[in-house]
Amino acid sequence: MTFFMVSKTIHVLVLGAVWASAIWAQQKLDFLNRNRPVLDAHNCYPYEGRWADRIDRAVSTGFPVSIEQDLAWYVDPATGKGRVVVSHTPHPTGAEPTLRDYFFERVRPIVEKALKEDDRDKWPLIVLHFDFKDNQAPLLHAVWALLGEYESWITTTPKTANAHDLQPFDRKPLLVITEDSDAQERVFYTGLPVGSRLRLFGSAHSNPVAAKNETEKNRLLASLPPDRLLSERPTNYRRWWNNSWYVVEEGGEPRAGAWTAADDARLRSLVNHAHQLGYWIRFYTLDGFSSEDDRGWGADYNFGSLAAVKLRWKAALDAGVNMIATDQYKALGEFMRKNGFK
Repeated sequence: MTFFMVSKTIHVLVLGAVWASAIWAQQKLDFLNRNRPVLDAHNCYPYEGRWADRIDRAVSTGFPVSIEQDLAWYVDPATGKGRVVVSHTPHPTGAEPTLRDYFFERVRPIVEKALKEDDRDKWPLIVLHFDFKDNQAPLLHAVWALLGEYESWITTTPKTANAHDLQPFDRKPLLVITEDSDAQERVFYTGLPVGSRLRLFGSAHSNPVAAKNETEKNRLLASLPPDRLLSERPTNYRRWWNNSWYVVEEGGEPRAGAWTAADDARLRSLVNHAHQLGYWIRFYTLDGFSSEDDRGWGADYNFGSLAAVKLRWKAALDAGVNMIATDQYKALGEFMRKNGFK
């Protein structure tokens, strides 16, 4: 065989491997709503004694839907026993609902109906997104144990010896995700024996951005090439990429100006990079309201008007953002239906 023929054969094999890898990555991404956008209900829990109906409002937008639950550890001073509560702060008072009662038992009728109908092409119906307010060991271990009680509802996959050997999901009505904490990875993945079922999936580590000050950091976040922000391939545990809007528009929501073609291209480059690596991608939190329309959402994620956020919602839908986080569940749900995404 000549050198030319050997080189050509190697080239064909490499292209074939790349093509097969791309197909396999796409199949993994298609698991979640065929790799189409999902409404992400930000802060979907009560706090300050209000908003106990947020899960009801989230599921009323239709399925699939992502529901964020912020978690903390409360120790009863009378008994010394701890429990996992849904809390907006890392310092719960004991008045907060438990994760079991507020989320799992609330969605029981939905999940049991789905299991009975066994229409697996529609699963997962709900993405349960954990935002831990702290990473103390009792909280993490208690959450792992609680997930074990509901494992028949939950999408799992086996742990492999090689972290980059991504296994197919065992499809169930719930998909549970968490964020990028290494402490969480040690409890939810590293400490498990090979062959154990993974019950939840972490987000990728974004590369750190070195800057002299906050202004420079904001500029770099919105301008660095996507592969400078994320370079690691997915693992069997880390399956999605979580981003603030600061990587799209400099200064994020509070400083956003007119939506431009350059902004749209920036958003698409981030989404495409995530998908090419094999990650789902989430952006938080896309709100737009006047001060008189504020329902306790706050100013941190506010573009200032519904018209302004609708431009970003449309861009995110068209770009293929997997999870679009908002506090305005109803408005985004209606917008998605109007644009053919619900």
